Amino acid sequence: MSEHASLGFDPAPGNPAAVLALTRKLSASATSLGEASRVMKALVSHSSDWQGEAATAFRASLSQELPRYLASAHTSLAEAARRLSGWHETLVAHRALAAGYESRAAAAKTPEALADARRLAHELAAEHAAEARRVAGTLNTASARLAPKEPSLLSSVWHKIVDDPGDALSNASAILGFVGALVALACPPVGLAIMLVGSGLSLAALATHTADPKFRKSLTDGFTKGEFDADFWKSSVTLVGDAAGTVPGLAAVASGAKAGTAAARAAMAAAPEGSALAGLAPGATAFRQSAWTTAEDLRQVESPLTGWALRSSTQVTRDRVGVAVAGAGAVTAGVDYAPENDTLEHSSTAMDGARGVLDDAPSAIKKSSRVWSVLAP
Repeated sequence: MSEHASLGFDPAPGNPAAVLALTRKLSASATSLGEASRVMKALVSHSSDWQGEAATAFRASLSQELPRYLASAHTSLAEAARRLSGWHETLVAHRALAAGYESRAAAAKTPEALADARRLAHELAAEHAAEARRVAGTLNTASARLAPKEPSLLSSVWHKIVDDPGDALSNASAILGFVGALVALACPPVGLAIMLVGSGLSLAALATHTADPKFRKSLTDGFTKGEFDADFWKSSVTLVGDAAGTVPGLAAVASGAKAGTAAARAAMAAAPEGSALAGLAPGATAFRQSAWTTAEDLRQVESPLTGWALRSSTQVTRDRVGVAVAGAGAVTAGVDYAPENDTLEHSSTAMDGARGVLDDAPSAIKKSSRVWSVLAP
């Protein structure tokens, strides 16, 4: 039986759950783009500590179009999310009214009562349609006002953020990793904090990617069907980068949790009542100190291959090479928002793959080994 059998039509068509899901996705994407935009602007304005031809070329590429496109796309998506959030509330309210009118029509005992219920339903349908047109109009206006003029790049940015939120998180993590490494040259604590945020984004990207059926299929088809195509290699490189990026953050949390738990138990045992509250402050302090110390130790761990290649170099040179390696990741993250170009995309994947094999994976393994030696019972 139709959901609106008594009325004969649906006065407020729409799927609130689908609208809400899209709103949340747009909001999350807007947040990622906003963070990437802020990082890009800060990088262009405060990157004087990194000198040389590579630094000049990198800043030149950022100071042209990409920061403006990211800022415009962020504003557009945030506006769209706000408009859709309002439409979701309206849709929920209208569908509740429609259900009430359907119940009223179903319970009508006379033709007049049924006609009255249907009249109210038609009035609701007219209001609903008018509101839908108004929301669509405001979305179109916001898009035309806030989006970049180049439609090809806007289309690329839009599809990347909406269709591939995992890639957006990976890109933001790569950019923050570079910014953190750069800032750490002058102010290690601030740089470390930025890199820990980037590690958290890597964890979110890893979770998003592994939950994506399309992403998983590109990997499984390679192993089960021998389809080692561009999608397979891109997904493989992305997965390695996401996994490697999570190590510092997870290690810091695990180390902090171990130290915090031990400190809390000791404090509770020493308290006369053995109250759980007695261990709260010592546990939190131990967690913070241990997590920070572990993160700082891991920040200084370099890839065994890099360490071997630079074994006769000074620490300053080693630090600058680390910044350059992280900068390569930021460059490929920025390229991901450029108009589609197979050659550029394949080159970007090759660069990320080489960086993963030579630096990300070996350093992640070395960091994991060091953390395990500390956390092992």
